[in-house]
Amino acid sequence: MSGRSKIALVLGGGGARAAYQAGYLRYIGKRIPNLKFSILCGTSAGAINAVHLARYKGTLDSASKDLKKLWSELTVEQVFEASTWSLGSMVTRWGLKLLSGGSAFAPTTRGLVDTQPLRSYLTRQTKCRADGKIPGIEENILRGNLDSLAITTTDYDSGRSVTWIHGNHTHEWQRTYRSGVETKIRLDHIMASCAIPLVFPAVKVEGCWHGDGGVRLTTPLSPALHLGAEKVLAISTRFLPNGTLPELKSEGSYPPPAQVAGVLMNAIFLDAMDFDSSNVERFNQLLSKLPEEDRMGLRPVEMFTARPSEDPGALAGQFEANLPGPFRFMERGLGTQESSSSDLLSLLMFQPEYVQALIEMGERDARSREAELIPFLQDQEAPAPLDSSQRS
Repeated sequence: MSGRSKIALVLGGGGARAAYQAGYLRYIGKRIPNLKFSILCGTSAGAINAVHLARYKGTLDSASKDLKKLWSELTVEQVFEASTWSLGSMVTRWGLKLLSGGSAFAPTTRGLVDTQPLRSYLTRQTKCRADGKIPGIEENILRGNLDSLAITTTDYDSGRSVTWIHGNHTHEWQRTYRSGVETKIRLDHIMASCAIPLVFPAVKVEGCWHGDGGVRLTTPLSPALHLGAEKVLAISTRFLPNGTLPELKSEGSYPPPAQVAGVLMNAIFLDAMDFDSSNVERFNQLLSKLPEEDRMGLRPVEMFTARPSEDPGALAGQFEANLPGPFRFMERGLGTQESSSSDLLSLLMFQPEYVQALIEMGERDARSREAELIPFLQDQEAPAPLDSSQRS
């Protein structure tokens, strides 16, 4: 990769919304088939996409095609147990725990749903070995196809944001409540990064319980910068109409739990990416006005931030009726029908029709910004012309 800019791909969280990233990457793969990202950073559901690219031995064209297939075949039942018995038993355990006043005899609660199906699905998709190692990552690093893979989790014991780094010539770092730790990425790192707080159970990683990486990661671009990125392509799953937050609207009624949870999940998974991107752009403007000797070792980093052109939350509401009956009953009990937005629902809407709509949106959005996107990535490989046969 010498002589080329070190391009980092940063993939944030958002549950089922991460299917949008698969569509965006599919279009890039078709236009620049042999593009190689030097650094891959994934948080929450974005960790699944990052690991898929890191382990794949073929071109970005074939890797993105396979990633699109991975998401297209995903269903709610392949992410968590959605049967009446499973969901009912989980809710009952939580109720008993709350009513017991912390009694030692109360059942242990780890999440609202059982995510063993997701572990099984990812084991098959990544061809994960019995020891949790994921083949392909180390091989790509040794061959020079990849510099480093970074997956972020939250250590529930210490409250730290931990970025696990699998790479070549990498270094660890320590900041306030943030650290980078060298390791070999395993399936547990992915499962932990995807563990939505309270909803999905935490995962034990190297002796500590870890959950979703978005909980404490206030600067989601920092791992890529620590690893030496010169350019950053960040794919957010947050919809901002006209690039700004929507206007406040008061309907007078008390917000249902689903509305409150949706705001909370947006704060955890989506808002930090926008804030951090804005900070990087401001630093770039400041550094451009300073002579190099006065920059205190700081350097400008080229940024390209992609985001949905339509609201994934509103889109999720269109497919809510297709969810499995028991799960639909439970989410409606949280007030999704009364909520003014479906942001919480969109995180858990692992429904094929919704996932496919997000993939198609990602491809459309990448195509619509082709005039900016392709030149940004173009010092890697010349873009390939598209023809009518390149549909998948």
